[in-house]
Order: sequence, then C-alpha cells, then structure tokens
Amino acid sequence: MAVSASFFVANHSFPPFLKAPRISNPCSTKLFFLRASVSNSEDCEESKVVKKAEDGWKIDFSSGEKPSTPLLDTIDYPFHMDNLSTQDLEQLASELRADIVYSVAKTGGHLSSSLGVVELSVALHHVFNTPEDKIIWDVGHQAYPHKILTGRRSRMHTIRKTSGLAGFPKRDESVYDAFGAGHSSTSISAGLGMAVARDLLGKSNHVISVIGDGAMTAGQAYEAMNNAGFLDSNLIVILNDNKQVSLPTATLDGPATPVGALSSTLTKLQASAKFRKLHEAAKGITKQIDGQTHQVAAKVDEYARGMISSSGSTLFEELGLYYIGPVDGHSIEDLVTIFQNVKAMPAPGPVLIHIITEKGKGYPPAEAAADKMHGVVKFDVKSGQQFKLKSSTLSYTQYFAESLIKEAEVDNKIVAIHAAMGGGTGLNYFQKRFPDRCFDVGIAEQHAVTFAAGLATEGLKPFCAIYSSFLQRGYDQVVHDVDLQKLPVRFAMDRAGLVGADGPTHCGAFDITYMACLPNMVVMAPSDEAELMHMVATAAAIDDRPSCFRFPRGNGIGTVLPPNNKGIALEIGKGRILMEGNRVAIMGYGSIVQQCAEAASMLRTQDISVTVADARFCKPLDTNLIRQLAKEHEILITVEEGSIGGFGSHVSHFLSSTGILDGPLKLRAMVLPDRYIDHGSPQDQIQEAGLSSNHITATVLSMLGKPKEALHEFK
Repeated sequence: MAVSASFFVANHSFPPFLKAPRISNPCSTKLFFLRASVSNSEDCEESKVVKKAEDGWKIDFSSGEKPSTPLLDTIDYPFHMDNLSTQDLEQLASELRADIVYSVAKTGGHLSSSLGVVELSVALHHVFNTPEDKIIWDVGHQAYPHKILTGRRSRMHTIRKTSGLAGFPKRDESVYDAFGAGHSSTSISAGLGMAVARDLLGKSNHVISVIGDGAMTAGQAYEAMNNAGFLDSNLIVILNDNKQVSLPTATLDGPATPVGALSSTLTKLQASAKFRKLHEAAKGITKQIDGQTHQVAAKVDEYARGMISSSGSTLFEELGLYYIGPVDGHSIEDLVTIFQNVKAMPAPGPVLIHIITEKGKGYPPAEAAADKMHGVVKFDVKSGQQFKLKSSTLSYTQYFAESLIKEAEVDNKIVAIHAAMGGGTGLNYFQKRFPDRCFDVGIAEQHAVTFAAGLATEGLKPFCAIYSSFLQRGYDQVVHDVDLQKLPVRFAMDRAGLVGADGPTHCGAFDITYMACLPNMVVMAPSDEAELMHMVATAAAIDDRPSCFRFPRGNGIGTVLPPNNKGIALEIGKGRILMEGNRVAIMGYGSIVQQCAEAASMLRTQDISVTVADARFCKPLDTNLIRQLAKEHEILITVEEGSIGGFGSHVSHFLSSTGILDGPLKLRAMVLPDRYIDHGSPQDQIQEAGLSSNHITATVLSMLGKPKEALHEFK
C-alpha cells in the first residue's frame, strides 16, 4: 500500500502521563503529526474498501476483508487529531467504523450502540482537550470508539475477556475514562459533581455528559438536570437520540413502541427562545476566537431559525438548561461547529445538545436487523450472520419465560413488568403471548417496583422481572413500598451470581443478602431449570406476602422438565436432600448446587461419601433440614454464589442462636470473596471466586485433616 504523508507542526503539549512518540528523523528537533491517505494507484484502489463518495465516505463490507485504515493508524491518542481537517475527520470516522465492525466480529460485544456514536466520538475528542476535559458516557456500552481513540486500539481484541479490556468505561483502565459505568442514567449526576468540583477548585476544564434517550427515561436523569439548572454550573449534556427508548430486543418483533411521553416530545422538540441569548453571546466575543464566531454562531443558529416552539420553551429549558438542536449526529462538520461554539462560550451554564443518531449506522446488516445487532457474539462481516453456539438446552431466562406464560394461561391476574429489558428478561415472549398484560416502564426500576406494588393492591399478581444488579436501583421501593406493606409482588431476579463478560457492573452478588434481610420476603433460588419452573409456580401461589427467586445467566443443565413446562408449587421453606453420605454435609443454595454435586462425585473417587442438600429457600430456612444435617454430620458446609451476609449467614445465625454451634459441629460458609471480580469467562470467574467444584472438594479434604490431598486438587 502506498501512503502519502503531510506534516504539521504541533502546538499541543503532551499530557504528563504520556510519552511523546519517537520521531523517525533523528535530526529533527520539532514534533510532527502524520496525516496519511491511501494513494490513487491502481493496485491500492482495488484493495481500498473505505471510499469517498458524493454523499460521504462509504465502507464496502462485501469482501469480508478488513480495509486499510491509514488515517486511523496514525491516531494513538486524541491530541493526534488536533490538526485534522473536517474531511480528514470524516475519513477517520469511516475508518473507525470499519475497525469496530471487524474487531467486534472477532470478539463479540456491543456493536450497534458504538457504531451510532462514531462521528460523535471523533468530534468530541477533536474539539475537547481530554483527559483534562471530562467525557462521561452513560451506560458505557457505546464507548468502543472512545476506547480506540484513547490508546486502547491494540487491545480491543481482548475486550470483555479475562484480563482484557472492560466492555464499559472503567476509571482504573484509562485516565480518559472519567467515570465508570454499566448501569444507566448516571452521567448527568456525575458530570454535575465534576463541574461543581471544578468550580470550587478554581479550574476551567469542560465536562461533557453523553446520555441516550433510553437513559433519559430514568428519574435520576431529571433529578440531575433539575439540580444542574439550579446550580447553573457550566455543564454540557449531549442527548444521543437514536429512537431506542427501549432496547431493540424489547419485543420479538423488534423495538417496542416508546414507553412514555419523552420520545414523542423529542421528535417534536424545537430550539428554544432562550437559545437566542446564547447566540447573541457568541457574537459578543468575536475577537476572542479569531473572528470565526459569526460563522460559527450562524451555523448554530441554523438549528434554531424558525424552530421556536409555540410555548417559547421546552422541557429542558424549564429545568434550567439551554437547549440546542436537533443536530445531525452523523455530520462531523455540524457536530464540530456546535461543540466549538459551546466550548467558546465564557459562561453558558448547563447546555443540552440534542443530536439525532442511528443505531448500527454504516453497517447494513445492523441497520436492517430487528435488534440492530445490539449485543452480538462473533459474526461474519459480509452477512452479519452470528456464530451462535448450539445448545441442547435453553437459557434459564427462556425457561422462566415459558413457565410464566404457562401460569398466565390459567390465571388471568398474572401480569409482568420489566424496565426496558424485554429481551434480557425473556418477557418479550410473554409480551407476544399477552400484549395487554406486559408492561415496559422504561429504564425506571424504582417506578417498576412501586408500579407493581400498585397492581398488587388491586388483586393482580405482578411478576417484576429485573436483573439482580439492576434491582439494586429500586431497593428502597422494595423495602418501603412492597415488603413493609406485605404486598404480594413477585421478583424474578435474572443474572444472579457471576455473569462472565459483563463483569462487576452486572454481577448479581448482593440480592440474597439484600432480600433475605427483609422481614416479609420469601427468598428462593433454584438449583436447575426444572426447579426454576416450580419456583415460578410457587411465587404465583404466594398471595399474602412478597416473594423473590434468583437464577443465573447461561443455559440449563438438561434436567427433566415438568409436564407442559408447568411447575408445581413447592412447600414454603422446604429443602431437599439430593444424595446421602456421612461425616460431611454440603448444603448449596441456587445453581451452585451443581458444583456441590460435582464435588461429591470427585470425593467419591477418594472413598469419601458426603451428603448434598439443595436448600431451595433462604427465607424461611428449612430449619428441620439444617438441624438434621448438623446432628448427623461432623462438618457442614454452605455454598452460595453470593456475597457475605447471605444464605450462609442465615444458617450460621440459626445454628448459633439455637446453641447447635456450642457442640462439636464444624461449620464453613463458602461465598463470593469480599471484592469485585473483573469480567472474564464464567469458568475463570468461578475459579477466581473460589467456588468451583475443586475448591469445594479441597475445603472438604482440608476439614477432614487431609491438607495434602486438598492441595492436590489444584495441581
């Protein structure tokens, strides 16, 4: 490939934490940046897949071969973009988009959200001086282009893998990641805190919060905007409006109808009357920015001209934010112009820039897919066909959905609620079968819980399906609005325990602890998919108090399912013994029971017979079963894929309060370690957590006085 290069003298000083790049000419005393472009030679033209067309840069994915990226290859950090022209930035965005597609095709991950913010990422890093200027990405699954432009391109092949890059922004991964994310609607709050801290410390950097229209459905975003309007600190909020208020997997047929008034409001929003003041302020500082302000302000005014709303104000203005927009989020020129104008304002206060983008932009298979290829496994670039592993069993999520549908078919009072996670919770199947009995409330877990409580007061039977880690966001409502009033809301907590590639932001480590401490809550966990179906039936039958059950990410183990996928209600607070042994009893809670059974099999090869029990319930405990195990065994080990304070703590409390621990019984509790476990493969995570069958086996051997044999388990 032939490369032409032009050099520019750099006026940008390097941040202290970065080393200046080596200069190929040892005689030179000046620092240069390289701008490269593919030549027009015939041999290169044939291999060039990123091409300039009349209506912009085009990527030809039909060859399946990764295109050359001569300009992107010169960008290691944002300051390398300082001297690029608009045309250069457009080429860079196209090369970056191609790089993301080919990279994610090999690793899997979040694709379409990142493709939708390529131009935005390029424009932000070109205009603002990161990392001194802070960019906060809400949720963070759209941060792949940001990672590539901030020194992590060479490690993108490790994303979401053990010891690799995180799938979300992470403060200890890069100084460019101003705030960690993974959950939704936190960016404006965090950005406002940074802006106020900047003011108190006498600094002058910019703070930019990037939030999607889906994240805008959460109350925290409005709380933050309300406070921002009051404090009047300089803060830039970029509303990335891609018409995806619900995730594209909300229904089996694609994106759901918008869940509230916000989406229709955004489609009608017009630039505000107060923006005229911002426009006039721009004219007043012409001399400060080399006479370009009038042109810049005219470009900004293009979005305001003739677009004043009938009331003369917008929702955002009422909250105290200047509103600019809508702006084409895929126009580098427009984005750069707007950002430069706002950046040049001496004291604009909080400003909201409303940009319109398309999820999956520039990659035809993503644009055409019903789910926009939101989250993908490895795929073929030419077709977009994903290489999904075939399994003989369904996911726990699907087993939950199937059993809930069976319950709803015979009980018309059963309704389902989710927080913009129809696909993630499996309720898209329920919605297809019962469209009038399934409610997507948006990314609003607090509202979801209290909404379910209201349904319960009128005699309906709500199942509130929310990920374990996401339910943390609505915990006060679980306590105050549900448990305190003893309302029969059923919580289906998916993604319980370790979750692999999504890492600590999505790890369901704490639900056993935070649910089992509530006085009125029935707390269950199935050991397999059949037990899950029985617990769905059990929750449907409990109508005098709240209940919950947790289940893991991943597929079932292939156990025999109940007839017609219809569970049978279990006796409340009753566990079961799976295999009989002597001396040692292992009591598992939830899907970790399978690891306990594997450990028992391993121990049998050493002529050690152990009892394995499936607790089923953490609250109420099966105290008779626990007494029996304590009485008939020298050693009792509890195992759970949850934090300190969960099932093992409840068992320990019972044994100590009844005086059983005053005797010869040896008790051990195996739980998740008291730290966050980074993303990685499920196998690596369970090993790191010390909860594998090997660890359980070693614990038994050690307690039996066989430390050498225990050590052998890890050779």
